[in-house]
Amino acid sequence: MSKNFILDKLEGVKMRFEEVGRLLTAPDVMNDMKKYIQLNKEYKDLDPVVKAYFEYKNTLSNIDTAKAMLAAEKDDELREMAKAELDDLSGRIDEMEENLKILLLPADPQDGKNAILEIRAGTGGDEASIFAGDLFRMYTKFCEQKGWKIEITTLTEGTAGGYKEIIANVKGDGVYGILKYESGVHRVQRVPQTETQGRVHTSAATVVVLPEAEEFDIDVKQEDIRIDRFCSSGPGGQSVNTTYSAVRLTHVPTGVVVSCQDQKSQLKNLEKAMTELRTRLYNIEYQKYLDGIASQRKTMVSTGDRSAKIRTYNYPQGRVTDHRINLTLYNLPNIIDGNIHEIIHQLQMAENAERLRESAIG
Repeated sequence: MSKNFILDKLEGVKMRFEEVGRLLTAPDVMNDMKKYIQLNKEYKDLDPVVKAYFEYKNTLSNIDTAKAMLAAEKDDELREMAKAELDDLSGRIDEMEENLKILLLPADPQDGKNAILEIRAGTGGDEASIFAGDLFRMYTKFCEQKGWKIEITTLTEGTAGGYKEIIANVKGDGVYGILKYESGVHRVQRVPQTETQGRVHTSAATVVVLPEAEEFDIDVKQEDIRIDRFCSSGPGGQSVNTTYSAVRLTHVPTGVVVSCQDQKSQLKNLEKAMTELRTRLYNIEYQKYLDGIASQRKTMVSTGDRSAKIRTYNYPQGRVTDHRINLTLYNLPNIIDGNIHEIIHQLQMAENAERLRESAIG
């Protein structure tokens, strides 16, 4: 890709960045909260691209200066200095261009959103529930490392530990754009606690990550929602089974049902349930987009069949394999303790390579 092509694309981004900056101060935009939020997000998204553009443009200018000095200068020492600077700048420009190619790719508008994380035990009975609990602990540790906040909304405990099902909200910077790679079936191979013969069993749990719908993303009519109130069950102290603090929402037109009982306050449970309901309705439409690119992206099972096996955790060998990119790491204890950064980084790199092949930028 030519430098002129990159500069033309970046100049267009800079012009849009400046335009959005002006629009954010316009009275009609400031009075339209939905429009203001959209433009403010676009402004923040364009900011790193514009900063990279100025750095790239400055580096190209310095290269031209060094070349001119090398051509005109007679002093050997000064020529050597100019040559050293030229070599250094030329080496950096290739890396800058690769980074700019990725920055210029159209961003998925969902990537910056919070997420709803769902983990359900699959095949394997009690061992599957225990594994679902291990996965939730892994994600909890990962979220702590990222500085994200994770809040459980619904859970059903397994009879021998772990969870048959657990649903949580994850809030932070760019949560969905990172956790989206975790959607799919996770498989574990190990000797279960209940196994007396020492045989290795295979169990599974399903992970689904959904971008959390914001208030302006979807309009949910109150008359379409049936609200049921009931007593909470599980942890919660004296209020459990004595007050109707738990909430179940049914969206009548679609039949989508959500519930929340983790808070003692009915109002807080209602607020969380509404967030989840908006998200599920929003994702009915979003899934159509995901299905449309499923054949092009092997890195994200969330772009297609969420029942597909994406990763295997083999305890006897201390091995974790991500089947989408044929990545195998022999540090299972570290990974199951929340250190999944390397796997996600490799998936992001693979997806960026695929997106570059799809685009006219690569």
